Amino acid sequence: MALTSLWHDRHPREEPEPPAVAGDWDVVVVGAGLTGLTTAALAARAGRSVLVLEGRHVGAGTTGGSTAKVSLVQGTRYSRISRRHPTSVLREYADANAEGLAWIVRFCEDHGVGYQRRPAYTYATTPAGAKSVRAELDALHKAGLEQAEWVDEVPLPYPTTGAVRMDDQAQLDPMELLEALAAHAREHGAVIAEGVRVRGVQGHGPSRVVTDAGDAGAATVVVATNMPILDRGAFFARAEPTRSYGLAFRASGRLVDGMYLSADGPTRSLRDAPEDLLLVGGEGHKVGADTSERGHLDRLRAWTAEHFPGTEETHAWSAQDYVPHHALPYAGPLLPGLGGILVAGGYSKWGLTNGVAAALALSGRMLEGHQPWAAAYRPWSSRELTGIPDALRINANVAVEMTSGWVHRLATRDDPPVCTHLGGVLRWNDAEESWDCPLHGSRFRPDGAVLEGPATCPLRNKTG
Repeated sequence: MALTSLWHDRHPREEPEPPAVAGDWDVVVVGAGLTGLTTAALAARAGRSVLVLEGRHVGAGTTGGSTAKVSLVQGTRYSRISRRHPTSVLREYADANAEGLAWIVRFCEDHGVGYQRRPAYTYATTPAGAKSVRAELDALHKAGLEQAEWVDEVPLPYPTTGAVRMDDQAQLDPMELLEALAAHAREHGAVIAEGVRVRGVQGHGPSRVVTDAGDAGAATVVVATNMPILDRGAFFARAEPTRSYGLAFRASGRLVDGMYLSADGPTRSLRDAPEDLLLVGGEGHKVGADTSERGHLDRLRAWTAEHFPGTEETHAWSAQDYVPHHALPYAGPLLPGLGGILVAGGYSKWGLTNGVAAALALSGRMLEGHQPWAAAYRPWSSRELTGIPDALRINANVAVEMTSGWVHRLATRDDPPVCTHLGGVLRWNDAEESWDCPLHGSRFRPDGAVLEGPATCPLRNKTG
């Protein structure tokens, strides 16, 4: 069953023949999603020579599968950060996201990218959920977002127990935004090479970026691949890979007047899109879990039929994100004290505002700018210690998956392929027809070609 996001259908792109890669560049960006293209555009505008390398095509990864809510209301994200970090860090996170939102809106207005202003809600459907949402409201106020308010009545066609609401947030078509960013970067001299798979990076600045289409020299390398494809720094051991699902439905008119996310599980996300479409998301789970991905989509379909009868499905898709162990995104050096290779990621499904904020933080580092809030995104600080319990849990689960996968493989004489990253036994994804790794989220096509990292090499004994 082929899954195609609404956004990819509206902006179809072929995966091109890879061009030859060569030369020396001030900045080489790996990944042509929101973070990568924003970083490329900012560096090119500042007069740097910029090469962007993308393994598939612009927007092929997480950004192109996003629900594309550009919002400071983010489920229960602020209360999770507040439980682990001081108020100063919480405020830095809020300031970063506010700057990300403002930057996107300015860019859209300056470059003719469509967007819609909407209120954003985190809502509850149970008393326990309401308690969680109340805690989120307290955290939002601690973060300085005083405009967030409690509402008892939520305009949805099923019972709720209250919500946090914030007006004047935004939503958009993420592929339209990426295409405008790519054009803007090219106008300022950046070169975007699609269909080029990066295999590794030698050195720490200056560096040599090794690809399957040639090598390029770089004074600075920016790895903007959601999960860094370089194992140095072991970011793969500090975050959990998750997949979630999206459906688009044709309706007779606009069925929701805002952007909604439930605090109770199973998660349900709602927003509208132009041409009377209703977008329904949720059903998140760990990548490669022992589950039926198609079953998750079917549960979303059944829920929508119950609460929004008469709608007609037009698109179904899935996207991947990473939830970091210490609850904060990261943007900065791959290794402490070495600024020649920079990384960004860990957006916990809020990649629009966080992705731009990360790009601004990286660009500030490269161009000697300064954003006070960027301290919250530092990948190497004592704040990492707050994530030790989650890191232990994540890696204990990885060990269990590694062991159980090989025991099953040997005991049953099945022959599922083995991930080229760290040797995890892959599981078949029955919705997207891919091989998914339960260890760190790498994914592969049936022919073995890499879909998502941290793996960089195709499956062995395949033709991809």
